[in-house]
Amino acid sequence: MWTLIISLLLIGLALVVIELIFIPGSTIVGVLGALFAVFAIVISYKSFGRETGFTVLLVSATATLATLIYSFKTGVWSKLSLKTVIDSKVNEGFNEALKVGDIGKALSTLRPIGKAEFDTKQYEVKTSGEYIESGVIIRIKEIYPNQIIVEPLI
Repeated sequence: MWTLIISLLLIGLALVVIELIFIPGSTIVGVLGALFAVFAIVISYKSFGRETGFTVLLVSATATLATLIYSFKTGVWSKLSLKTVIDSKVNEGFNEALKVGDIGKALSTLRPIGKAEFDTKQYEVKTSGEYIESGVIIRIKEIYPNQIIVEPLI
């Protein structure tokens, strides 16, 4: 019986630690670990009485607390954490070759967003709200970091 109780407590503690280290935020593994520990404590109460059950409860709570404190103080978590930072942006510098006033051609119908070609390169462009048919000659009206505003060349 002691083997079952100790096994359930160790599995429960391992599941709680796995929840905190490898899959934080899922709560399923952590709750499952807590249920294993509670089940082990309930078995100890039923099999050995109140005093032994309380002792198992106290020992398992102390072991869990000591494991968590040890893990945080020794930096076990920091050894497993990602330390690099991504500071780049998507499509950074994609429109550096373009300038306001450049002439191009709508490759698709712009409603108001579509594809256009400037200097043999394709770009996603946007109108100020009007629809422009495919094949119409367009001019760049404004350039923002993440979009190119065009108008028909009439």
